[in-house]
Amino acid sequence: MDAATIGHMLNTAFVFSTALILAALGGILSERSGVVNIGLEGLMTAGAFAAAVAAYKAQEAGFGAASPWMGVIAGAIFGMLFSLIHAVATITFRADQVVSGIVINFIAAGSTLYLVKLLFEGAGETSLVNEVFHKVKIPLLSDIPIIGDGIFNAYPTTYLALILVGVIFYMLYKTAFGLRLRSVGEHPSAADTVGIKVLRMRYTAVLMSGILAGIGGATIAMTTTGSFSHNTISGQGFIALAAVIFGKWNPLGAMGAALFFGFAQSINNVLQLFNITAHVPAEFIYMLPYVLTILVLVGAVGRSKAPGALGEAYYPGKR
Repeated sequence: MDAATIGHMLNTAFVFSTALILAALGGILSERSGVVNIGLEGLMTAGAFAAAVAAYKAQEAGFGAASPWMGVIAGAIFGMLFSLIHAVATITFRADQVVSGIVINFIAAGSTLYLVKLLFEGAGETSLVNEVFHKVKIPLLSDIPIIGDGIFNAYPTTYLALILVGVIFYMLYKTAFGLRLRSVGEHPSAADTVGIKVLRMRYTAVLMSGILAGIGGATIAMTTTGSFSHNTISGQGFIALAAVIFGKWNPLGAMGAALFFGFAQSINNVLQLFNITAHVPAEFIYMLPYVLTILVLVGAVGRSKAPGALGEAYYPGKR
């Protein structure tokens, strides 16, 4: 395998892992506050739908290169709105968090498909967006052999995701806000005792989770597909959730896990380039990232310690 192929695999890994990193960061914020977020898949679906529609409309209105950015903003807003449903159900009404997340996934899948058909004259997907993101090379760094073209020739959203990993890591472990957020996920009654508004912190974390997951979904629509259909996300939200667990609810760990899954997807692509499908059924190659997800989760069982109050509803005044 030559340097060009390795560089291509590395670049492809970053392309596919970007959305996973963003959604995993959202999952970390929600679950660090004590709210299970199985609805990442639905939040990504909502974000991808909103991004594809908004970018297409912006493109028609003549916004040009700003269109994909408007799509990303729309994806963040739509993701936040769907996460608000999850927050109200689980924090205010104390519904089962796992059930609520599953409901979010179903609502997002059904409502977005309905809206696509409504807005695009019965079509099964949105019209193609021509004004999507293009890869941006970082001068000098992109000239480094192998890793230069692999890492420093990426979409703007990839750079954004990498920056957000550092920002959220710093926020969680180096700021008072992060300390409060982690405290309500570990021991909410103790946090309440010292004056931390537990319910408010959880609402904030879940809404931030929706924004990040929505941007993750928008990234797929604005870089890989250029449109939205019922299979645009295709389980990426569940892989992002696996990255949260495998990464031990740590932004850096989740990024590493997301890159691992992205690398699995890049191997998938390289195998197809080498015509491996002539000897192995294509279905086996397509299922590789998902098989690795299952294996990683099996290996992570018992090794990853979740936040102490994860999945527990909080009753104000409870000690």
